[in-house]
Amino acid sequence: MRNVSLAVLLVAGIALGMKTGVAVAQTSAATLTTLVNFGNSNGMNPVGGLAQGFDGDFYGMIYVPGRTLKNNLAYKITTAGVFKSLTYKCTQSGCYGAHPDDALVLAADGYLYGTTSAGGTNGDGTIVQASGIGLNTIYTFCSLPACADGRNPYTPLALGNDGNLYGTTSGGGANGSGTVFVVTTQGVETVLHSFNSTNDGGASGLVLATDGNFYGTTQSGGTGTGCSGGTTGCGTIFKITPQGALTTLYSFCPLTNCPDGYLPSGLIQAADGDLYGTTYRGGNSSLTSGTGGTVFKITTQGAFTTLYKFCSLANCADGYNPSGVTQGTDGNLYGGASGGPGPRCKDAFYGCGILYQMTTMGTPTTLYSFCPLGGCANSSAPATLTQGTDGNFYGVTYYGGNKASGTAFKLNVGLGPFVRTVTTSGTVGSSVIILGTSLTGASKVTFNGVSAAFTVVSSSEITATVPAGATTGAVVVTTRSATLKSNKNYQVTM
Repeated sequence: MRNVSLAVLLVAGIALGMKTGVAVAQTSAATLTTLVNFGNSNGMNPVGGLAQGFDGDFYGMIYVPGRTLKNNLAYKITTAGVFKSLTYKCTQSGCYGAHPDDALVLAADGYLYGTTSAGGTNGDGTIVQASGIGLNTIYTFCSLPACADGRNPYTPLALGNDGNLYGTTSGGGANGSGTVFVVTTQGVETVLHSFNSTNDGGASGLVLATDGNFYGTTQSGGTGTGCSGGTTGCGTIFKITPQGALTTLYSFCPLTNCPDGYLPSGLIQAADGDLYGTTYRGGNSSLTSGTGGTVFKITTQGAFTTLYKFCSLANCADGYNPSGVTQGTDGNLYGGASGGPGPRCKDAFYGCGILYQMTTMGTPTTLYSFCPLGGCANSSAPATLTQGTDGNFYGVTYYGGNKASGTAFKLNVGLGPFVRTVTTSGTVGSSVIILGTSLTGASKVTFNGVSAAFTVVSSSEITATVPAGATTGAVVVTTRSATLKSNKNYQVTM
């Protein structure tokens, strides 16, 4: 990627037949606006997706700190593109993390939390706490003998129903192959599971499902051998309880050349209750081509389906090596991939990258092709998208921009504003934080149709109490100008 302009472009998309790779003529318009060009003082190479905070702004991580702000591994950006670097406020020796690899996650205390794969007192990674004020380190990995607590986390954290944060490490633990851990927002860490030779290999993050369990993927391990013919496995999908009982649900690559894909991303749970994710390689392409990838779904019972295989068109015009997916409020999946019909970019096999929409049945439509005018002004390898409460999608590119160091962008596909809850379940009487846009003057909040007591904290935040008689369903906020429905059902538990 390179040279970014604050450009708006309507793009004719390319839609592809589900599973067969047969092109279907469709047209889709999307509007992309470049918000930030990274490089020099504001850092280089943004990683992971963006997370929306209580203030309505978006927070992200930087792989390479800015030249004049040595420790600004995170930043915040408004929906209009106003940028602020976040520097460390801690003063103790070794508190600075290094090399973050994925997104931050918002917790109920208003802070955002993430991991760095290096840095900290022991050089083996940290858990970082971020706010609009700055950064702090709440935990340093390899703090126990033989790194029993894990080392080198590369994945984002997941917020549990208990308010704690759950994550994975790629190394350390009882078997030296990584861990699943839980950490409180005060920095008390507990290992729930240590990976071993049958399910190890650098887990790709966790997602909390409506059944109360976490689901995740690993990069190696399992029974599949089609990716290498070796014995280390080709990756898995697993379930783990909050107490640490792990069950492997699926092993990738049971067949030669991995038609189901390998190198899986993290998972999301969609509104239909199934889990969706991508693989970085495999599918249509040979193992040595460097291209390929898939979109898949799996039920919480382990029934696996490949929905789409990338690189189904000549020159990978439909994209390859996808990032993770997110579900929009229209029920479709949204994501990014390398390749596409645009000009070839540096270090790219074909185009400079695409943003796509896909139905949950596996029919994709290309929404935007990066680098449409040449020069890679806003180019490739976009990370996982985040839908803001204004209805737009926000994301970053690792390369590109006018400093060739990455960009942050906004994608408008015509979806309207909504509200979301920070936590996804609770009992009657629980306090719930609701985030949205233009909430000042809200006149009513309901939980599945039952009115709730609430307080408007700011234009982007409401606190409400789960009312007596409420059942699982949508949270709806009535404002002066709109009726805003939550993007997910809120689970009312006993």
